Amino acid sequence: MNSYERFCFNLIGHGLKEKRGDYVSLRNDLMGARMNTPFEAYLATAYVSSVGVGLVAAVLIGFLTYLLRIPDMIVYRGAVPEVLYALNDYKMLLGTIAITVISLLIFGGITYLIFLLYPGIQAGERRRNIDATLPYAINYVTAMSSAGITPDEVFRLLGQSKIYGESAVEARYVTRETDFFGKDPLEALRTVSQATPSERMREFLQGAVASISSGSNLTEYFRAKAHQYTLENNQQQKSFLETLGLIAESYVTAMVAGMLFLIILQSIMTLISGDSDPFFLYIIIYLLVPFGSTMFIILISSMTPEV
Repeated sequence: MNSYERFCFNLIGHGLKEKRGDYVSLRNDLMGARMNTPFEAYLATAYVSSVGVGLVAAVLIGFLTYLLRIPDMIVYRGAVPEVLYALNDYKMLLGTIAITVISLLIFGGITYLIFLLYPGIQAGERRRNIDATLPYAINYVTAMSSAGITPDEVFRLLGQSKIYGESAVEARYVTRETDFFGKDPLEALRTVSQATPSERMREFLQGAVASISSGSNLTEYFRAKAHQYTLENNQQQKSFLETLGLIAESYVTAMVAGMLFLIILQSIMTLISGDSDPFFLYIIIYLLVPFGSTMFIILISSMTPEV
């Protein structure tokens, strides 16, 4: 924990232990993301930060609302309830209070939502990295196991390697369970398999436990798993390239041909109508094209597998 998280925990964290059952998904995401912040401290930080951000935003927006006298810009037209006319003299005060409260709820809620979603996003990133590097890590493990190295030492060596990404991080947690918590290798593998965000890694570790427990040839198990995950990665890359081709065709159709068609159509309509204001052309060029291109970039980035 950093000093801010420690402050938040000391402030309200001691009373949050009973909420562990209400945030099972958040606790799993924290473990999967391998965040070093305890659940109670993280939840306390989320509460305090949400209130703090909400208050700051509410004060600033409320001050600007009162300074610019935005509630006075409200004009009653048509038939309105009599109570609004009765409160008209207090319109400035009530409007400022309403905007301030709404700002507090909106910005505080968004901040709290970000805290809840962030561990899941981090766990997802780790899952992608683990799935991509696991076949190569298992090949390394297979080579070590073929040399007669014991399973606990195999995972220790894997954890010391820096080229296998998050797969090596999971191996370091296996070593931590045995060295610092005194667990036997089988129990350490079970513990890490329950916390890892990757289904592949969980299956691999649980299979290793079963193989060791039954006295099977562990090296052959490693070799079979390496071959299996390599084939799955190849299939995933092939599927991604096919999907990428479809996205590229969609981009050309929507963002190139489609935008050119709209620009030409709008230009012709402007000439026919004699309107000299190219407002809709500005929307297409400066809003639709950048926004659409950005959405395609985000889509491709989210779909791209780790390599």
